[in-house]
Amino acid sequence: MLRLAALRARGIQTASLGVHQVSRNVRSLFEAVPTESFPIGRQWRHLNAAAASDAAIVDVLDESVIDSQSTSLSSSSDLRPDTSQLDAAAQEHELGPEGHSENLSEMPSETPSNTLSEIANLSSETLMGAAEKAAAAAVLPKTKPIHPKQNSELELVCESLAYGGAAVCKVPETGFVLMVNGALPGERLLARVMRKKRSMAQAVKLRTLEPPPNLVEPPCQHATDCGGCKTQNWAYESQVAEKQKQVEELIIRVGRFPRGSGWMKPAVPCEQRFNYRNKMEFSFGNRIWTAVAPGKAPRTAPGTAKPPPQRGTDFGLGLHAPGRFDKILPIDECWLQDAAANRVLRIVAEWARGSQAECPVYDSVTHDGFLRHLTIRKGSDTDTGAVRLMVNIQTAGSQPELLQPVVDRLVAEVPEVASVVNNVNDSPGCGSVGKQEHLLYGKPYIKERLRGLEFEISANSFFQTNTNQAEVLYGLVEDACGLSGEKSEVILDLFCGTGTIGLSMAHRAKHVYGYELVPEAVADAVRNAERNGIQNATFIQGDLNKLKEDFGRQFQTPDVVITDPNRPGMHPKLLRFLSECGARRIVYVSCNPSTQARDLDVLCHGEDNRGEGVGPYELVSVQPVDMFPHTSHIESVAVLDQRLSSS
Repeated sequence: MLRLAALRARGIQTASLGVHQVSRNVRSLFEAVPTESFPIGRQWRHLNAAAASDAAIVDVLDESVIDSQSTSLSSSSDLRPDTSQLDAAAQEHELGPEGHSENLSEMPSETPSNTLSEIANLSSETLMGAAEKAAAAAVLPKTKPIHPKQNSELELVCESLAYGGAAVCKVPETGFVLMVNGALPGERLLARVMRKKRSMAQAVKLRTLEPPPNLVEPPCQHATDCGGCKTQNWAYESQVAEKQKQVEELIIRVGRFPRGSGWMKPAVPCEQRFNYRNKMEFSFGNRIWTAVAPGKAPRTAPGTAKPPPQRGTDFGLGLHAPGRFDKILPIDECWLQDAAANRVLRIVAEWARGSQAECPVYDSVTHDGFLRHLTIRKGSDTDTGAVRLMVNIQTAGSQPELLQPVVDRLVAEVPEVASVVNNVNDSPGCGSVGKQEHLLYGKPYIKERLRGLEFEISANSFFQTNTNQAEVLYGLVEDACGLSGEKSEVILDLFCGTGTIGLSMAHRAKHVYGYELVPEAVADAVRNAERNGIQNATFIQGDLNKLKEDFGRQFQTPDVVITDPNRPGMHPKLLRFLSECGARRIVYVSCNPSTQARDLDVLCHGEDNRGEGVGPYELVSVQPVDMFPHTSHIESVAVLDQRLSSS
């Protein structure tokens, strides 16, 4: 085994003549290799002899172990290095701290002639290994590493927003992707690399160097720190355009549907861009979030044992700081909820701050305390349209009498309050759904009118959080179903919640079957049907992620299926059922376009994942609906028709 680095230690230098001789030997081997035998995958291109310069060959020989016992090759006309060899060569060709290999000019000036002869007459097998590494080196950047170093600071330009709101930036020299929170398309920024992965890295924005176009002044004082409205400082038209692009790219890349085939419809914007939410959840906490230097956080000194958790001593009622379950950003006004709801928020915060001796806030680290969450829901008087509020105070213990002082004050000072309940949750998790419920004032529900129907909304039932835009969404779903109007079709409403979508279409259907996991939601759906005099609707409680063998026997064969799953999408067994159910049309409503795209791939391209259009359905259209302005969230309505060959 011979290594050129060892020659340095013996005071030997590779002279120009020797280098060129090695280069000619390597080139002669390259010429014997068919160009098409080199793989194209990843960053590799077709290579030929001219791709390996003298300098590249010297670098490779200098950094490589030259093994005269390399794998023998059957003949010089059948040399076919594979991808794994080239990948290994790329990994072995380590660049220095500035992206360069070590400089050969540092070697001594005298070179014995027998050493030049030894280098020039290396075996074909040995030189072929060097040739492969030279080929790899020829396509790798020679100025900077592909992967930026952790904690390095880079100037970047945000190219787009990924689904979820993170900014997509790329290292200019290499195209390496970095995900940065808090940046907008077109913004030039300084960022620090925090976490590196194989194909991308996460970075934190340090400061803006050049603002993005279409920047606006956010009206909310918490917009900079709160993670709820990440794009409140960006023109709304730009937000909608970016969301449409995200949905389209996900359907194309994940769902494997062709671009420009006419299936993508324009996104539907939201007319009411503030105060649109009918439900907001706030948390009590005794650890207040304060800004720290970007990318830096206090750490325990090396060698110091981590101290045991101590109960916090602060007080706050607000939203969790971005990425933190234990830190609260105090909020006294939220621009997403109604003005009356903000009055409730301030009254409860004032009372709780002065009642810490009797009602301490719950500590999410030590798991002790009493006050946990505050949820405010908005409905309306179905006769007058006036705002009606339900206040739900969640506690860790069942002592509803401790809450009576704040209940009395809310009823006296906020006439919109129609119901106050106390949910009890003694589990250590952060969930806001209680195991027990105490009614402290009014009725255990509020009402809302949607698409001509009246609905009851209990403390823990699901209801679309943007009532006005839900009118728009449900209208699109009804149109997408393509009902004849003759009340001849059977509708299967999967993940039906409180039955809002199916019930709003019952007047045009033969029968509606709703399927839902949460028992309380099913009970609400049954009451909602009775309240509106609807007799052609049946609601079934069951887990659509754990289908039983008799699934499908509880309802008639559907003509139209409406499915509105939660973020994880649909289970493979449910997708298999839909593929075989024979419905002429499926309308897929989703709050997560990435899992929607995955499921559309199965329904349209088959379970074998070949992507050749062999599934039972074909994609007709996809239309985004913006239910939540200034956030990264988007609803998407996809329409699928049964293929003629499958009918």
